[in-house]
Amino acid sequence: MEFLYNVFVFLHFASWALVFGGSIASLRTKALYKGVSHGAMGAAAAGIIMVGIAEMAGPFGGGELDMAKIGVKLVVALAVAVLAVLAVRKGEDVSPGLKGSVLGLTLVNILVAVFWN
Repeated sequence: MEFLYNVFVFLHFASWALVFGGSIASLRTKALYKGVSHGAMGAAAAGIIMVGIAEMAGPFGGGELDMAKIGVKLVVALAVAVLAVLAVRKGEDVSPGLKGSVLGLTLVNILVAVFWN
């Protein structure tokens, strides 16, 4: 079970890296790369699966899961996914503010993951 959990941790990290890198790379273009929306949806799905596995098998660290942190990360991840999908659907007419909000919320989600103990 721990191996499966670690597979989804890897997918979660790789998906957020795709969102972060794709957002930065698309700042100089008129559109948002399609991979950003795929990465955001993948990161949200992998995160949900990780929580499910941890709930079924018990926390691997021996402590309880912090549901407040998980809730905040879920809301931010879903916001990033929705904004990324909207930006990709706009095509070449994406405002810099929309692309910046995808990048900013991605950073917020990473900061919550790292610094919320």
